[in-house]
Amino acid sequence: MKGRILIIDDEVIITKSLQKLLLKQKFEVIVANNGTEAMQAVQNEKIDLIVCDVMIPEMDGIEIIKLIREYLTQQAKPLIPEILITGYADEEKYKSAVDLKVADYLYKPFDTSEFLEVIEKNLNGVKR
Repeated sequence: MKGRILIIDDEVIITKSLQKLLLKQKFEVIVANNGTEAMQAVQNEKIDLIVCDVMIPEMDGIEIIKLIREYLTQQAKPLIPEILITGYADEEKYKSAVDLKVADYLYKPFDTSEFLEVIEKNLNGVKR
């Protein structure tokens, strides 16, 4: 296993596509469709990297990342690198991601080799 990745996205076609791509590359994959499922995964699993969509109903990706970080900090656990993905050019969300110092920010649709390169880079200890 190369690492355990949590994918957070409400679009099933996206989660299935990313899961298939990552499994093919020998990663373990956990899928969450919303913030509640994401928190359960972080609380119950060892996660090496988070890939989170920005636009998710009820709780967007920025809010999910903040909630996960707050939980990890309260539990005195190390933070998990996050990659935010989005299909929308939303300057405010991008600025929020930069302010949070997320590991990476990708616009959909992205090239699979670019996506895998970003995954590898952030799993191999590149610091924020």
